Amino acid sequence: MLSSITPLGERGRNNRFVTAASFFVVGSVLGGMTTGAAFGLLGAVALPAAPVVDGVVIALLAVVGAGLDARVAGMRLPTIRRQVDERWLQKYRGWVYGLGFGFQLGTGVATIVSSAAVYLMVVAAMLTRSVAAGVAIGAVFGTVRGLSILLARRVVTYDGLRLLHRRIADNAERSVVANVAVQGLIGAVALVAVVSVR
Repeated sequence: MLSSITPLGERGRNNRFVTAASFFVVGSVLGGMTTGAAFGLLGAVALPAAPVVDGVVIALLAVVGAGLDARVAGMRLPTIRRQVDERWLQKYRGWVYGLGFGFQLGTGVATIVSSAAVYLMVVAAMLTRSVAAGVAIGAVFGTVRGLSILLARRVVTYDGLRLLHRRIADNAERSVVANVAVQGLIGAVALVAVVSVR
């Protein structure tokens, strides 16, 4: 999306970047909240309370997820191959595709899943056994995902677009390292919580 919704692209479609980007963020937050609510409700209906088991599950998923994202032993993250429909860019107004793309990406599971942290978010929402807590988890996820559009806010030329893609490529490894570290930290915190509950 960072190459599709930019000031350069929006100008070419006679739209305003601030409109499309704002609706993208709103859609992403709503998508995250929807996923969180759905899995929070599923947990409330289907899972018995088990705080120690929950902590162990989160710790294991965080560690396995970190390993998958780090490509340990060549392992790869399972995912779907669906992407947003870029034809929307020509068919609809900026606020429509901004909202629609944001919502799909904000759900975390409607398009390609590029990090195990997405699955960790879904399981965490389910283990809350609460719609409200699931919504809160999803809202944080959707907000972070939606605000990524701001990386494109200065792309007003083709050279600027190439520079953005170069910076993303140059920082890809750092991004993976940060992601793996955060998942490892989540796993460690979950284990500490399990030990303290016992």
